Amino acid sequence: MRFLAPVLGVSLLLAGCGGGRTVSPIAETVIGTVPTSTQASVPAGDAKAGATLFKTQGCGGCHKFAPAGTNKTIGPDLDKLAQYATQANQGSLEKFTFDSIKNPGAFTQPGYKNIMPNFGQTLSDKQIADLVAYLTKG
Repeated sequence: MRFLAPVLGVSLLLAGCGGGRTVSPIAETVIGTVPTSTQASVPAGDAKAGATLFKTQGCGGCHKFAPAGTNKTIGPDLDKLAQYATQANQGSLEKFTFDSIKNPGAFTQPGYKNIMPNFGQTLSDKQIADLVAYLTKG
C-alpha cells in the first residue's frame, strides 16, 4: 500500500499536465528567403551535350524522338513527354523527365514495362540534366 500511494499521487499530478493548448511563438522577422516551392529544382543542363548522350547511351534504340531521328517503340514516345508529365502529375516537365531518367521505376507509362536501365546509377545529375534539356527543349 505504501508503494501504491506515491504512484497514485504522481499519476494524478501527471494527469493534470498537458490539458492546455500548446502555443508556438510566431517569428517576428525572417532571415534569408522563404522557399516558394517544395519541389526540388532540376540542375541546368546543356541540350547539345544531352543530344550526344542520347546517342551514346542508346536511348534511340528504344524510344521515338523526332529531333534525334529515332522511331523505336519499345519505350514511350519521347515526343509526348509533356503529355506524360501531365498524366503522371509529379511536378514540372523538367522534374518529371529528370526523375524518370534517374529512377525509371518512379513512374511507368501505362502500356509499357519498366525495362529502362537505371541511369541514376551510371550518369551524374549534370548528365541527366543535359538529357532533360535536350528532351524538353530540343
